[in-house]
Amino acid sequence: MTGESVAHRPPPALGGLVTRAVGYRHEGMPPGVHRGLPSPALTLVVTLDEALDVAAHPDPAQAPGRYDALLGGLHTAPALIRHPGRQAGLQLDLTPLGARRLLGMPAGALAGLDCDLDDLLGRAGGELVERVRAARDWPARFAAVDDVLGRAVRPRPDAAPEVAEAWRLTVAGSGRLRVAELARRVGWSERHLTARFRAETGLGPKEAARVVRFDRARRVLAARVAAGGRPDLAGLAAAGGFADQAHLTRDWRAFSGLSPLRWLAAEIGFVQDGTAAVPGGSAA
Repeated sequence: MTGESVAHRPPPALGGLVTRAVGYRHEGMPPGVHRGLPSPALTLVVTLDEALDVAAHPDPAQAPGRYDALLGGLHTAPALIRHPGRQAGLQLDLTPLGARRLLGMPAGALAGLDCDLDDLLGRAGGELVERVRAARDWPARFAAVDDVLGRAVRPRPDAAPEVAEAWRLTVAGSGRLRVAELARRVGWSERHLTARFRAETGLGPKEAARVVRFDRARRVLAARVAAGGRPDLAGLAAAGGFADQAHLTRDWRAFSGLSPLRWLAAEIGFVQDGTAAVPGGSAA
């Protein structure tokens, strides 16, 4: 297998919206299925040649489909993506609170869904695909993304400050804060915070905390294995805020459909290349 991963720093115009941008190309893999895993970011994928073949979405009610460009909302189940032994594209991680500026609606409206970018951005979605595919190299592809999305972003009302602060605390605390503590800190009842938080992001505060913990643990494990280290699930659980290794394994199965070690075996090519999150229904 051969692969490459190219990181890009988004321009200031996309600050608060795009937190991570990566170009990826994988070839020479056995045909199979890649898992797009839950993460605390909306996922925007633009393919370079073949469409993204989503065999199963996080929401089982959504029919399988093929996408030249996809935007996925926050979710708590994996997306299953068929590939013929190769994948190439760009992935951008979008913040749930910044999504209003691009989409004109809260991220909660896309909870669990994968949407064709044309349906969300109209002509800008088609322009993005055309320009990315016509570009000759990674810098030109990222320049096209920066230009098209920069023009699509609009000043729009922000999320309630209490929701924004609860989200910040959840991410900054690596998902360790309880809902009662979040509610106390922002001055709302737990019930009111949960309803407003879910409407804005697509997840409740407790779900968001679990996703944040899992995402951090997944990235730590992938980085460790990519660097040649051995998995240490007990240590990973202790450092990541899980009650124990069994708790880590339960959440891993819930979010990926596999145990941590089986996930590593299934995704080893992506892990070794450092792009285990590419691509996915909001992830990957």
